Amino acid sequence: MLLKYTSILLLGVLVSVTSRGLKPNKLGRQLFLSRRVVTESGEFDGGVLVDKNGVIESILTRESVDALLLSGDSSLKVFDGGRLALMAGAVDSHVHVNEPGRTSWEGFVTATQAAAVGGFTTIVDMPLNSIPPTTSLENLKVKAKAAKEEVFVDVGFWGGAIPDNEAEYPLMIKAGVVGFKGFLVDSGVPEFPNLQIDDLDKVFAAFNGTNTVLAFHSELNDSNYRNDCDGSSFCTDPYLYDTYLATRPAQMELDAFSLLANYIEKYDVHVHIVHVSAEGVVPILERAREKRISAGNKRWRGGVTAETCHHYLTLTAEQIAPGHTEFKCSPPIRNQSNKDKLWQYIKEHRLDLIASDHSPSVPELKGADFLTAWGGVSSVQFGVSLFWTEAKARGYTLSTVSRFLSSGPAMLTGLQNKGTLKPGYDADMIYFDPEASFVLTPDIIMYKNKISPYMYRVLQGKVVHTFLRGQLIASEGELFNGPQGELLINEELF
Repeated sequence: MLLKYTSILLLGVLVSVTSRGLKPNKLGRQLFLSRRVVTESGEFDGGVLVDKNGVIESILTRESVDALLLSGDSSLKVFDGGRLALMAGAVDSHVHVNEPGRTSWEGFVTATQAAAVGGFTTIVDMPLNSIPPTTSLENLKVKAKAAKEEVFVDVGFWGGAIPDNEAEYPLMIKAGVVGFKGFLVDSGVPEFPNLQIDDLDKVFAAFNGTNTVLAFHSELNDSNYRNDCDGSSFCTDPYLYDTYLATRPAQMELDAFSLLANYIEKYDVHVHIVHVSAEGVVPILERAREKRISAGNKRWRGGVTAETCHHYLTLTAEQIAPGHTEFKCSPPIRNQSNKDKLWQYIKEHRLDLIASDHSPSVPELKGADFLTAWGGVSSVQFGVSLFWTEAKARGYTLSTVSRFLSSGPAMLTGLQNKGTLKPGYDADMIYFDPEASFVLTPDIIMYKNKISPYMYRVLQGKVVHTFLRGQLIASEGELFNGPQGELLINEELF
């Protein structure tokens, strides 16, 4: 489906520069129209006026649009999406790009190309599994050098919290990382060791009273859980999913957050729990949040937030066939009742955002053995459609998509000019067809290793056009203008 252009041929302007690292000329003021302009609070017929710098100037009703068009401004470029929904670009706050060091798994070019065609205008890179990991200022510089002039969407960075790197925190904060991530369980890679309980006071003290987010992979590193299997054949065969699931029961997540709740009460630090898979975590989290708010804490959501992921909202343990390790991730995909409960929490706004946890690997690391296969699901390209497929079936509106995939992740990561259609925000937008459907096949995958637990599924809703600061970067699955993204860091330090 193509946009209707009422005053200028779009492609004649937007594809004028395609060289790597070059930016196209300023496009002047632009007006984006839709019968379904979507915000996190509702939908309306109108448009978004964008200034010459790619910043939203105003949000207009149809009446205001008509008045503007009658004003006779011949320089205004008008793009009419008709019935396509006009929404804020999605923000994925949890992506493992892996470059440098494991670029064969994923790289900045392929990850951001996939994001662009999938409607994600900003991604935030996790501090692992690159080599080196983002655990120091110097390592951040190495990663930024690898990414510079390679990114098709804007890219932010998480720092890493590992044992005894507290001295690096203020340096990385000054450089612009969005927060820090630590593990309470083996991370899976030796260069990113997990925090021990004895490390937590030092880490929390280092961030106490700051605006920095401290995110945790919240499973408790307790060897007793590794043998949570009764010895029957169904959970001793490594090719059966139940065997892997038994090694990471929900109690690992519940115990880990119960531990963190003690530090949340003791310190004034924004704590974020990544990829919640066990529904029982949320009530524990809410009790910690309520204590904070009752004590007068003014942080967003009391400084206690959590995300879940597309795979926990789409897939269930019951549907995972023997040997299909493309479904393996950590924490694991759980049963249908658990999935239903997570969706109930979304309806009640008890979770804060949805992320992909795009964690790819080469096919050789998958195999058919659930106990030895790499744990990670790749989905950065398809998050909008994955979420809408399930949300639409449950009667949710497009505003729910904007809340959980755009404004929520932007709020978490402090990207105050992203994730929302408001004056003063970057004109990062998508035209989305909520009525379309498509089959996810290998030939449309843009990320590097074409592995997916969603292969050959029919997904609802299709991202048709993606704009970054008012600039078309992808249309109908094709890329435009080369890498136009920016690194969301303090580049003066690099």
